[in-house]
Amino acid sequence: MWVTFTRQSYLKIHQHLHTRENLHSCDQCGAAFTRQSHLKRHQHVHTGEKPYSCDQCGVAIKRQGDLKRHQRLHTGENLHSCDQCGAAFTRQSSLKTHQYSHTGEKPYSCDQCGSAFIQQNSLKIHQRIHTGEKPFSCDQCGKTFCQNSDLKRHQRVHNGVKPYCCDQCGTAFTQQISLKKHQRIHTGEKPYSCDQCGKTFSNSSDHKRHQRIHNGEKPHWCDQCGKTFSQSGTLKSHQRIHTGEKPYSCDQCGKAFTTRSALKLHQRIHTGEKPYSCDQCGKAFSDRNNLKVHQRIHAEKPHKCDVCGQSFGSKSLLRFHGAKHTGEKPFRLCFKVIKCIFMFVYMVK
Repeated sequence: MWVTFTRQSYLKIHQHLHTRENLHSCDQCGAAFTRQSHLKRHQHVHTGEKPYSCDQCGVAIKRQGDLKRHQRLHTGENLHSCDQCGAAFTRQSSLKTHQYSHTGEKPYSCDQCGSAFIQQNSLKIHQRIHTGEKPFSCDQCGKTFCQNSDLKRHQRVHNGVKPYCCDQCGTAFTQQISLKKHQRIHTGEKPYSCDQCGKTFSNSSDHKRHQRIHNGEKPHWCDQCGKTFSQSGTLKSHQRIHTGEKPYSCDQCGKAFTTRSALKLHQRIHTGEKPYSCDQCGKAFSDRNNLKVHQRIHAEKPHKCDVCGQSFGSKSLLRFHGAKHTGEKPFRLCFKVIKCIFMFVYMVK
């Protein structure tokens, strides 16, 4: 296909693309342009600069031509409307792209994997998966990204900007998807359900983690001892056994813990909080596990002594009871064992 021009000067400029003569190259990504002004305009992609703003709605735009087209949305001048849904566009090409959403047509396909796209730009971004190209880099930490939108989201980590705010409680987020997940706390929506047991979840990551209970998958393993875990967070907590790290400390007494949950449980000693109560007798506990052990007083005692037949609510109580028959003395002077002794005395009363 031949490209034609209205002026000789335009033809000469265009021919530079073929000869690579007198081209202006971007030092960020290597893109080449026949004009300095085009290079300058392109560099706004990397800097994020949007020097032109609409006096009607305040939206910021990179190019003056794009601003003029945008302003037609307010004036209604020369708009191209969709005959299916009435959506209006400033460009005929934008209308054509939009119409693919009604027809389902995806004219741009990847020659590597066959994935199809509505927009040519979407295909271009996708192809970076195969080429490994990441032209957008963070000037704070150097991390690189395939597309500008990913870079912008990442930069909020450094600048602290959280533009998405919950209208129920005011909690702010860096990403719209994070806000959407959060809002399910208020709506109670749990769109992800387990096909094994029917349990529902508000987000897909919790759903995936839960499914490992059924399939036994434990993809995270400790390189110190080889123990495997279903969650990366559990592995991280486990590794502190080897490193001795205790990053969570009590602001009341200074005691340090390997996990945040252990610290929270400890702090109830100071606050006196006992959020778990027995629905049979009303007795309250600071730890959910202690409540479960207690509830066996009212219900089952699954651990039976094979010598005398007496039953107990936990394995530890059975073990202490077994010492009567064997003459063993398992009691050591540490808080954990003393706590178990008191519970044993309480349970057999």
